[in-house]
Amino acid sequence: MFNYALRRILQMIPLLLVISFVIFALTALQPGDPVDQLILGNSQITPEDVARLRAAYGLDQPIVVRYFFWLTHAFQGDFGWSRTFSAPAAAYVFQERLPNTLMLTLPALVLSTLIAVPLGIFSAVRQYSVLDYVLTFFSFVSFSAPIFWIGAMALWLFAIYLPQVTGGLISLPPGGLGSPDLAPDAGLWATFIDKLHYLILPLSILMLREIAVILRFLRASMLEVLNQDFVRTARAKGLPSRRVIYRHALRNAVLPIVTLLGLSIPGLFGGAVLTETVFSWPGMGRVIVEALTSKDFNVVMVALTFISLLTVVFQLLTDLAYATVDPRIRYS
Repeated sequence: MFNYALRRILQMIPLLLVISFVIFALTALQPGDPVDQLILGNSQITPEDVARLRAAYGLDQPIVVRYFFWLTHAFQGDFGWSRTFSAPAAAYVFQERLPNTLMLTLPALVLSTLIAVPLGIFSAVRQYSVLDYVLTFFSFVSFSAPIFWIGAMALWLFAIYLPQVTGGLISLPPGGLGSPDLAPDAGLWATFIDKLHYLILPLSILMLREIAVILRFLRASMLEVLNQDFVRTARAKGLPSRRVIYRHALRNAVLPIVTLLGLSIPGLFGGAVLTETVFSWPGMGRVIVEALTSKDFNVVMVALTFISLLTVVFQLLTDLAYATVDPRIRYS
């Protein structure tokens, strides 16, 4: 196991280098560059000034040269300066935006798992029941509908329609991280309640997709296991149904869910891009959109490389968790 983990960690290094180069190349090849943003609306600037600016930013060099220049500085801990946010790119992403995204994604993952696992088991055990049809329809709609559309509908319902109909009794804020008029000395509990009020809508939308995915995978995996011989044998021996389901069937059906949960955290960061944009949540997803539109390449590189690193690391942890969940699996 140790040798396998060490080998995988060593393989991660060239993989991350390739991923970072692809991100850098795709970012650099999009139309426009930082100099275009600087000269936008400035009629006094001359072509000579533009050429000097491009040389100063290194934009007159080939992409490979620019990438190695960025990589050399990144190894020294220098990920560049953010023109848009007037701060070091890495410090701004990790100190200002990452905590807000974690505040959104981690509760979404935990609550989604706690809700979806029992629903998936129930849906498989009570196959073709009314509730099974309801849950299957719910997961199909939640999985198929675009997040931005669901988010827009939720905004209209809870921020516009219901406040008008109920006279403000049912009302949720359309976006943001907290009330701007909340007093600084409001206290910890009042601040928590205020942030929770703003968190409800984006958290619920992010959870919908996650619940649907886990529910569908677990239901399909459970149905496959419940029809196998060892489960029928356990039932024929007279074991209690609860013991057959939770001790024998669930343990074998949970392997695909381990994979799914392992990749859910980086996947939630990707899903948060749309959710944070719709609800104006100041997290990493929204900063990627803002940085892309303003050609702030340093911020884009920090955020996307971090998400790629998360994906690779959690894939490794998922593989290692396989052996823990199923002792038959051994890595050598």
